[in-house]
Amino acid sequence: MGMRVIVWLVEGTWPACVDAVRAHAPHATDVVLLHVTEPDVPGLAHGAFAGLLGRGHSEPDPGDRLEALGTTSAAQLLAAAAERLGRPGTRVERAGRVEREVVAAAEGADLLVLARDGDRTRLGPHSLGRAGRFVVDHAPCPVLLVWPDVAPDVTTIPPPPPRH
Repeated sequence: MGMRVIVWLVEGTWPACVDAVRAHAPHATDVVLLHVTEPDVPGLAHGAFAGLLGRGHSEPDPGDRLEALGTTSAAQLLAAAAERLGRPGTRVERAGRVEREVVAAAEGADLLVLARDGDRTRLGPHSLGRAGRFVVDHAPCPVLLVWPDVAPDVTTIPPPPPRH
């Protein structure tokens, strides 16, 4: 029976996730490199552009350009992650509400690897952003949560409240 690991890749923090798989799941038989694109961003550009110029304008729509840029950078990010992983893996690009797509992709997995996406200057709950918190709370499998860079010192934990 193989081990299926999903690695949620996010711009800026993905190398730590790939390195975590190499360090903590070296015997995984199926590594899925996952990138999710939020489709709202190009949609907003389409809407704003149409509203600004009216319908019959011949300028290229920046929403199309943003979509193309998003696809290119996702493909480049997935390629870079595959190269860093240094072994066969599956590249998956999904589009939708990021946190929900990650949870859906993790169904049936043995492990989900993700990086903290909040305040990385101190330990604590704020080190998880909205999307990361949702994924950790709803993941249907074990989660490996990594610091994208060196973890803050334990002295960054706030002091306990005074006892009365």
